[in-house]
Amino acid sequence: MNEENKFLVEPAFTGAILESISDGVFTVDRNWKITSFNRSAEKITGIPRQEAIGRYCSDVFRSSLCGEDCALQQTLASGKPIIGKSAFFINAEGERVPISISTAVLRDEHDRIIGGAETFRDLSEVEVLHQQLEERCSLGDLVSHSPRMRTLFNILPAIATSPSNVLILGETGTGKELMARAVHQYSHRSEGPFVAVNCGALPDNLLESELFGYKAGAFTGAAKDKPGRFALAGGGTILLDEIGEISPTLQVRLLRVLQERTYEPLGSVETLKADVRVIAATNRDLDTMVKEGSFREDLFYRINVARLELPPLRDRKEDIPLLVKRFIEKFNVLMRKNIESIAPETLSLLIAHNWPGNIRELENVIERAFILCPHGIIDMSHLPGELRSSVKGDTRPQKMSSAHRVLDIHAIQTALENNRYNRHAAARELGIHKTTLFRKIKNLGIELPATDGRCRQHSESES
Repeated sequence: MNEENKFLVEPAFTGAILESISDGVFTVDRNWKITSFNRSAEKITGIPRQEAIGRYCSDVFRSSLCGEDCALQQTLASGKPIIGKSAFFINAEGERVPISISTAVLRDEHDRIIGGAETFRDLSEVEVLHQQLEERCSLGDLVSHSPRMRTLFNILPAIATSPSNVLILGETGTGKELMARAVHQYSHRSEGPFVAVNCGALPDNLLESELFGYKAGAFTGAAKDKPGRFALAGGGTILLDEIGEISPTLQVRLLRVLQERTYEPLGSVETLKADVRVIAATNRDLDTMVKEGSFREDLFYRINVARLELPPLRDRKEDIPLLVKRFIEKFNVLMRKNIESIAPETLSLLIAHNWPGNIRELENVIERAFILCPHGIIDMSHLPGELRSSVKGDTRPQKMSSAHRVLDIHAIQTALENNRYNRHAAARELGIHKTTLFRKIKNLGIELPATDGRCRQHSESES
């Protein structure tokens, strides 16, 4: 083939390639009018090519990045491409479709800018697969990849639908109230109120009136009747947090409520019914307290019908990337910021930390990082100095091994999500052999959806 024929063939060949790829592709001129629109763009958007060409791209491609955040506009202004930016658009049926966008500058043979090109990939299937995994890794507001937490997730629905009292044990900051709310949410009382009382925050006399209420004139300053928390929780659930802090005298009063399901407000001779589900929580060792005589054995047996023990964060470090992601999403909304993620070396430092304050401490660290990080990615400089120094001062092999394991899990899960859970494609992205990836998935206990990204490819090729 001579040179002249070569240049005659190339445009048609390029067009054939654009028509055959699965990503949507469109191009615009300098006036932002669409000049080409491939077959996949038609399929993903639901808009025929003849209706798209000649119109402004913002009228056709109604994306969350249109306007000031337009990725193509940024590329034309800077001359730099954008790769894999997350967004969504509204298709012809008015449905919201998740996509990833990449952009590039179009130049003529004289290297002059004549417009731009944008490719977009439909991530709907990835989002469905991701949702399947999220449902398996979450319960209410609780999220976890930890085998110990998944065990709790598996038994919690059965506990929630029973009428039994529940005892939740765990260190401070492990999420005992979130677990209690999950029990309430999945119970038959979910339409009723959820009322939480911190039993360690009030002295005995105030706590008693807070729980059971009082009648006018019951004591000095009681000018009118006040309902207690048991009354406010009627038809729903009451959480008695830090129950290990209550005095022996109040333990007797509470035991009667649990035995007879009745109580009297202070200063009243009327007996009221306690129509509530009782959940107790504590960070104290109640078994030891019973042996020492500081906690009534009969009360312990009443509240310890169904028992849930939350592991500390140091024993479920594989959850740290998941929790960090959740907190970044939360504080982006609360602080109206657009923090994208956390730097890998910074995440590694968080994993190596021992977290004596558990999830609450981690949340506080991310909130502080949001204050210091204006935008982009959270790095080392945004973390508290005491956290950086405490980790650097303790480099024991088991801590480093734990950090490497969690980072391996995080890297593999990210690669799987990027490739629609196609394990062969994920192995290529990670630069390892597919059998190595399969072995790591098994050894690390990584959860996978029932189907992976190969299923769609097979069905398409067969059709």
